[in-house]
Amino acid sequence: MNRNPRTSPPRALRGFTLLELVMVLVIIGVILAMVGPRVFSNVGRANSEVAKAKIGLIGGQLELYKLDVGRYPTTQEGLGALLTAPAGVANWNGPYLKDPKETKDPWTRDFIYRSPAEKGGYDIISLGADGREGGEGDNKDVHN
Repeated sequence: MNRNPRTSPPRALRGFTLLELVMVLVIIGVILAMVGPRVFSNVGRANSEVAKAKIGLIGGQLELYKLDVGRYPTTQEGLGALLTAPAGVANWNGPYLKDPKETKDPWTRDFIYRSPAEKGGYDIISLGADGREGGEGDNKDVHN
């Protein structure tokens, strides 16, 4: 069978036209415009939930530290006392945290730690997405 190279291939072997590709991209854009804001608003809320979980984890390790040492780390010693033994501390049985990244909030800033606290033994605070006190939504502070 001799084929003429100038004849067009059967319909099933043809590609998409430019118009068809543009229409698909427009449809995808419309879907992303409707769904995108909902997805991205959940990312901020997820970071706040991660901060709460990390604060809970650190709080548990602070309790173990207190059982061993007899007190919480001071503000000066900070959360670093959970990673390495502070000078002059007896009965330190750590490290209480394995990774220094565990002392950082989801926005990669160090948690603020104070002990003694205004209420209770210690405060652990993340300043939210904006890194400033106060705020709402993603910028809201998270604390124990």
